[in-house]
Amino acid sequence: MKKIVVVGSSNTDMIIRVPHLPKPGETILGGEFSMAPGGKGANQAVAAARAGGRVTLVARVGDDLFGRQALRNFKADGIDTSYVARDAAAPSGIALINVAEDGENAISVAAGANALLSTGDIKNSAAAFAGAEIVLMQLEIPLPTVRAAADVAKRRGIPVILNPAPACP
Repeated sequence: MKKIVVVGSSNTDMIIRVPHLPKPGETILGGEFSMAPGGKGANQAVAAARAGGRVTLVARVGDDLFGRQALRNFKADGIDTSYVARDAAAPSGIALINVAEDGENAISVAAGANALLSTGDIKNSAAAFAGAEIVLMQLEIPLPTVRAAADVAKRRGIPVILNPAPACP
């Protein structure tokens, strides 16, 4: 069983099925509403854990309903959350997703605590990298934090897989 460190985002997805994507200024009455765990980092962590990896997540969530639910979900999937910071000053990340009947979607993300995952958090989670065989990341967290985690991985000889989404300069 591989030890995997995921450094990244955690969001709660709020999804509304709509006939078509709204145009600027348009209000659409939607149909089905659902909520689901999300965030590119959380999705990587859950997928790796369900595939049999020993996963440690380095992330930041709000000390709110959504953050507490995310932590319960991670623990249910066997993910080590020792390095998931609970931020009392920032809300958990949220994604609002409209999904049209034809499958097109439009997503707006409020990063919340994800935007505060810092290089200091990486320093504080250095022990999480010990013995890791791979580090997974994406770009829903600050770029300096991604770089700091990549530097830790490089110093330890750990390969990094980066999902370069969402795209940034």
